[in-house]
Amino acid sequence: MSRSGAPRGPVGGGNTLRPMKTATAAVVQDLAPTGVLRASINLGNPVLAGGTPAEPAGVTVDIAREIGARLGVPVEMLCFDAARKSYEAMAAGDADLCFLAVDPAREAEVAFTAPYVIIEGVFAVPVDSELSTAADVDRPGVRIGVKEGSAYDLFLSRTLRHASVVRGKDGIDTFREQGLEAGAGIRQPMTEFVSAHPGYRLVDGRFMEIGQAVGTTRTRRPETVRHLCEVVEELKAGGFVAEALRRAGRSEDLVAPPG
Repeated sequence: MSRSGAPRGPVGGGNTLRPMKTATAAVVQDLAPTGVLRASINLGNPVLAGGTPAEPAGVTVDIAREIGARLGVPVEMLCFDAARKSYEAMAAGDADLCFLAVDPAREAEVAFTAPYVIIEGVFAVPVDSELSTAADVDRPGVRIGVKEGSAYDLFLSRTLRHASVVRGKDGIDTFREQGLEAGAGIRQPMTEFVSAHPGYRLVDGRFMEIGQAVGTTRTRRPETVRHLCEVVEELKAGGFVAEALRRAGRSEDLVAPPG
């Protein structure tokens, strides 16, 4: 884990068009009762976070630090290698803040803001596969490798009618090592994978849009959740999220529309 020694304000980006949303004393006490904002960071999603547990970086890390700055408290980064573990830390009360895809299976425990980033879930298949579109993949006999507990695992497990999911520590590794018919993942790393491995290709289209949002436990006060929602909207509108994505080498086109 890592801990920022002092909160910091916005990093780069455009200027917000309205006064910066700061937290009331009640929100500070509710969201950071220990005096430190504990942020659960998923290093398993390279679009949103990277680096090491000691020195994480990326848009989620920047947003966590900005929220901490508005609370006036230091931020402790609790880093995990999978969304499932990040969610479990949040649900167990070991973290105050999380950065996860919005999904009904998580909303029982987590109160989410509107998304700050939208990414896509896509399929990879062997280059000679007869599967050509995302819709083709949902057929009897098709096995899809997924990262256990990921947003696309939850979505596919809920929506597939004929194909089945095979869960593993990494969806692509599971797909390759077990010789499955397809692998599911996020577009950016999946594109990098097929570029590096000529024996595989992406099928046309996406099978889902993944809205990545800020979340906290449902035990928090409505005022606290509203504060997080308003901050996220400011950070999108003012260019903060776009600039954080650019610094991380990601496209600002990923910024979600207004909530």
